[in-house]
Parts: sequence; structure tokens; C-alpha cells
Amino acid sequence: MTIYIDPPVWPAHGTLFSHLISDVSLDELHDFADRSGISPRAFDEDHYDVPQHRHRDLIARGAILVSGLELARILAECGLRIRSVERPAKVRARLSRAWARLLPADATTLGEELLERWSEPHRHYHSPAHLAAVLNAVGVLQRAGELPEHLRRSVLLAAWFHDAVYAGTAGQDEEDSARLAEDRLPGLLPDGEVTEVARLVRLTATHDPHPADVAGAVLVDADLEVLGRAPTAYRRYADTVRRDYDHVPDHLFRQGRAQVLASLLERPLLYRTAAGRRLWEHAARENLSAELARLRLE
Repeated sequence: MTIYIDPPVWPAHGTLFSHLISDVSLDELHDFADRSGISPRAFDEDHYDVPQHRHRDLIARGAILVSGLELARILAECGLRIRSVERPAKVRARLSRAWARLLPADATTLGEELLERWSEPHRHYHSPAHLAAVLNAVGVLQRAGELPEHLRRSVLLAAWFHDAVYAGTAGQDEEDSARLAEDRLPGLLPDGEVTEVARLVRLTATHDPHPADVAGAVLVDADLEVLGRAPTAYRRYADTVRRDYDHVPDHLFRQGRAQVLASLLERPLLYRTAAGRRLWEHAARENLSAELARLRLE
């Protein structure tokens, strides 16, 4: 067990607070907090805020005292840190600004509708944070020379629509999201671009574009960027995927998830762009293999 706590120097509500973290997993952190009688309401995305009067007791229970600077470093290096720009309020503001740059002012209502869809309470992984990550990954791939400027808007719009409808039904969600694009975008884009956006959205059901499909390659690579993150960040992603499928019994989820992972690992290449392979291929295969091994053990 590796739980860390910093000194109680953060003022709030008439007392001082410490931060309690794990450098292994949120599951470990939640388990320690539960056994220590810390309220779930004290959890703040990647740490617990604990009042000064609990400080010595938590150290006695095994939490290791470090400075605030050291605690922040540990959290960042283990991949569990939620940056301020990734927190829900910040993410939504960033996405609103990104939408405003993408389409004219008269499309504001559509942008708000999409953000409301992405913010539905049953979503955990398929959330605004995922949308922001996909948009960011498209930018990374474009700066690496993978996406010509004339294709950029279609790819970004496809990212906005690709999980706009999310009921947890693979294949049908992508089809319904594509139909939503076909319904909402006419009048805002030329007909040919509406068709292209919908086509790209449908690609995210299989992540298998034609070798000559430049736009499709960038979109599916950006959607799969999460697979190539640091191991602890990947575990956090896998945990949120499980929460998206809370309605599925454990044994059925493990069976279905294992099939998906095995299918991905059987592919000669996970990423279709040269930059995607350079940035994420090795780490993604390591992460997928590790998760598949865990599922088979369970």
C-alpha cells in the first residue's frame, strides 16, 4: 500500500486541510479512505481533502507524510493527476470556445446541445473529457503533418458527433450519432461535408478506415489515443469504461471486454497514421495486454 499525505496547510471552512493520494490506483485510495472513515464527499477527482484533526490518525494508519510539492510530483508522475484544465467546469468552457471557432455564431445552439449530450449523467468515460482528448489528439496529429488543413473541419466535427448519442449499444450508438449529424448539420455546411462528417462518425464503430482514408485514419487514431497513455492513466480509463457499463453483470462485461481487447491486439497495427504509431503503438499494446491478462485471471 502506498498512500501519501501532505501537511494541513490548505484553509477552508474554518480549518486547514491535507491532500490524501495513492500512487498506485484510485481503488487503493478509496479502500484506504473507506477503512479510515473518510466521507466519499471528500473525494475530489484524484485526491481526498481531509481536515487537520485527522492528519495524525491517517499517518498512524499508514499514510506517508510528504511535502505538498512532493505530493503533487508523485501524483503527476503516477498518471492519476487530474489537471485543472481536465476538470468538468474547465473542460466545458474549453469545449465551448473550441466549438465557437469551428462553426459560425448561428451554430451556438447546436454546440450547446452537443455539450448537454456529452454531459449526460450516465456517462463516465464517454464524457466531455473524452471529447476534449479526441480534439486535442486530432491537433497533435495535424501538427505532425497527418491532416491537411482542408480536411480539418470535417474531422473535428466528426469528433464532436462521434459519441453524441451514447446508450451503451456498440454499433447502434455510432449509427445514431451519424444520423444526428445528418439531421443537425444541413444548412450549416455544404451537403458534401455533411455526408463526410457522418461517414467519419460511422467509422468509429470499427476503427478500420481504408488505407487511403487520411481523414478517417486521423479520427480513429485520435479516438484510440487513450490506449497509449501511461499505465496508471490507462487503468483510470478502463475503470471509467466499466462504470459506463454498470448495467452489465461482471462476468458478461469481462467476457465482452476481453473479446474487444483480444481483437485489438490481433491487428497488425492499432494506429493508422505514422505519428500515431510513433506516439502510442508500443504503450497501447502493453496496456491492452496487461488488462487482458487481468481479465483472464479474474
